[in-house]
Amino acid sequence: MTHPPYLYPGYQSTVLRAPSRPPVAFKADPDAIELSSPVFGHDEVGSLDADLTRQHAGEPIGERIIVTGRILDDGGRPVRGTLVEVWQANSAGRYAHAGDQHPAPLDPNFTGAGRCLTDDEGRYRFVTIKPGAYPWRNHPNAWRPAHIHFSVFGTAFTQRLVTQMYFPGDPLMPFDPIMQSIPDEAARQRLVSSYAHDVTQPEWALGYTFDVVLGRTPMES
Repeated sequence: MTHPPYLYPGYQSTVLRAPSRPPVAFKADPDAIELSSPVFGHDEVGSLDADLTRQHAGEPIGERIIVTGRILDDGGRPVRGTLVEVWQANSAGRYAHAGDQHPAPLDPNFTGAGRCLTDDEGRYRFVTIKPGAYPWRNHPNAWRPAHIHFSVFGTAFTQRLVTQMYFPGDPLMPFDPIMQSIPDEAARQRLVSSYAHDVTQPEWALGYTFDVVLGRTPMES
């Protein structure tokens, strides 16, 4: 099984939000669903949207990284021109969001959100700061591993996939019930990025690669 179950008691939020009734068939015209689906953002994707280190007046604090990869369909074909969005905590493990009040510093030069469109090879590229771990009160001494959230729209809104990218060698991954809710070890590893020396830029930023395969990359539970 690739995807986590909707109800996974170790991840407390699923107890509250997992479906408790059978699904209801939706009989509307599929094209009508697409026309009435929500969209994100009212402006065109800008040149700074994919560089989370240049969206403010100064440099953010932390380890600069480059994250790149390809968005593919389940047949291995590139998904061209699709919207990829990311959001993350800063290097101290805090989100620029009113709901995050844990005692870690905010960074006035880092908002932690970006977006881009894939090219003809299905490739995306972000420049950002490596996020820090943070406590989340799911269980005693609970800490989330460093991760970046991804939203990928595929060729239609109904194909939207929301998932997370982790970093290789993070010692918190075995203790993370969100990652451990995925039953298959091979599927869990598909959420872990790879260090890429050819993406790394000398004296500037480390590089990581992370491919997303629609239908095969585990979704965020």
